[in-house]
Amino acid sequence: MSEQNSHLASNRLLIKKYLQEHSLVESNITSFNDFVERRLQEIIDSINEEISREEVDLWLGKISVGKPEIIEADGSKHQISPIEARLRKVTYSAPIYLEVSTGNKEFTIVELGKIPIMVGSKLCNLHNMNAEELTRSYEDPKDPGGYFVINGNERVLVIIEDLAQNQPFTEKTSKGFILRILSQRGSYRIPVTVNKAPDGNIFVSFSRFKNVPAMLLIKALGITKDSEIASFIGKETDSLIVSLTGSSSISDTEEAVMAIGEKMNIQGTKKEILTRVRSRIDSAFLPHIGTKQDARKDKAVTLCKMIKQFLISQELGLETDRDHYANKRVRLSGDLLSDLFRVNLNIFIRDLQHNIQKIEKKKKFYSVKSIAKSTLFQHRIESAIATGSWIGERAGVTQNMDKTNGLAVLSELQRVVSSLPNEQENFKARTLHPTHYGRFCPVETPEGTSIGLRKNLAMMAIVSTAIKTPEKELTSQLEKCGMKQLK
Repeated sequence: MSEQNSHLASNRLLIKKYLQEHSLVESNITSFNDFVERRLQEIIDSINEEISREEVDLWLGKISVGKPEIIEADGSKHQISPIEARLRKVTYSAPIYLEVSTGNKEFTIVELGKIPIMVGSKLCNLHNMNAEELTRSYEDPKDPGGYFVINGNERVLVIIEDLAQNQPFTEKTSKGFILRILSQRGSYRIPVTVNKAPDGNIFVSFSRFKNVPAMLLIKALGITKDSEIASFIGKETDSLIVSLTGSSSISDTEEAVMAIGEKMNIQGTKKEILTRVRSRIDSAFLPHIGTKQDARKDKAVTLCKMIKQFLISQELGLETDRDHYANKRVRLSGDLLSDLFRVNLNIFIRDLQHNIQKIEKKKKFYSVKSIAKSTLFQHRIESAIATGSWIGERAGVTQNMDKTNGLAVLSELQRVVSSLPNEQENFKARTLHPTHYGRFCPVETPEGTSIGLRKNLAMMAIVSTAIKTPEKELTSQLEKCGMKQLK
């Protein structure tokens, strides 16, 4: 008995030490910190590559976020605390600065507007304050943070549960066995499906392209030899032979592109058809691999591997367990804000280019700083957090904080909501899965239509953020393990 008591005492000490160093809701705060420190610049860099510079030569540089502040009626600024934001019914937000350049001019730092700051994050004015300092600032030392203050209201970003992106799933449907992958780049997700016709031909569907012969698409992406395609797939079946035979007469990339254009009823001259088909394949087929011409070979090889997995899964009758948590992802504040920021920044860039173009046509002198500040950018982000209406027609992403007691606060901040609709049965998604053990509370879920679809993280569960390993470093490590890079 004494041994058991000592074991319990040591466990209590370990938990106490852990709680002194960590917060029970630190996953959302860590995700927000990652969004500000890393993801914002990644979004800027990716948008910089995609900007059309035909009319206006616009370039983006570094982005930075200041500390939460308020501008008084007399124009003076001072740092604001969350309690002041609550009492004065204002938003606890910080200015966001971006380097912008037109033509060959030097970068000018412009203020995009303000972005709401999460209480308890690294940018929060309460960060690193001890209990005594927090008390002097009229803040609760035991407040875990992890929420926003919008117009004086405390709003929580609900954690969203979703299927893993860029990962293939096999399943049986009414139309037969299929392989599906949700290819995501930025905030855009395009489902890519591989299926087989009754005659054995393998087809691929994505975006507006429905039932494109898989071998035609591989040849359009640059692998034209049948023997090379067969070696990449590495699984000889009747379906593969039938599919290869169907496109054996095509031995050139251009021919394959024209054949796809013909099947999809794309009109125009030969040059126009080639351009349209290639641009659609580049942008809509497996965009997570890349949207440029140099990514085509990688896409072709990936499609070969997808076909191999599809053939093996169909032969063995293997379906992916979609409810296994290796096939799920939980989207925290950083993921949700990244999507919101990317979409609104694209709108801001288009407006900025349009304004610069109008001024240049009038041949007037202008300063980028004077036309770049956008109150609309700030309003859209604040409005989304205030109402919970997110991009992709998603509602209820944010909720008002329930501060009935300390446990209610923790429950609110640890809540996970499935993206599946409440009206559908989805029995498997609602039931407990063995992989929930240690990750989710098996008890806390509401009665009614949302039972099992609204869960809570286990008290000491931690959600990891994206790996920051550079691509070159990762590939070199894989090569050391014996893997070979395709040329």
